[in-house]
Amino acid sequence: MYSRKIPEDLDCGIVVTMKILGGKWKACILDGINKGIKRPSELHRAIQDASPRVINMQLHELEQAGIIVKKIYQGLPLKVEYSLTDLGISLLPVIAIINKWGVENNHLVENLSGQIVG
Repeated sequence: MYSRKIPEDLDCGIVVTMKILGGKWKACILDGINKGIKRPSELHRAIQDASPRVINMQLHELEQAGIIVKKIYQGLPLKVEYSLTDLGISLLPVIAIINKWGVENNHLVENLSGQIVG
């Protein structure tokens, strides 16, 4: 089992928030669920730049953190839907502010992408 060499500073709000939203697609997943996208296959279609495996892993992490809940409907084919918990709903204003900042400043990232050398 992995144990961190440097303990996380869970007294820092930024560390706690980034522990939840730190995955590349987590904010997009939560935004999609909030907009009515409930099924994993719908999320895969809505977030085309992310592989289904990554989306599924991040859905699992969000579920483990108590941000979303998974409901499994019996029958064939098996049907799974996700919804936000109260804790997940409390993150929506944070995601909205991140989105607003990104929309207002996307030109900065476009300018940077030509300057970054890999």
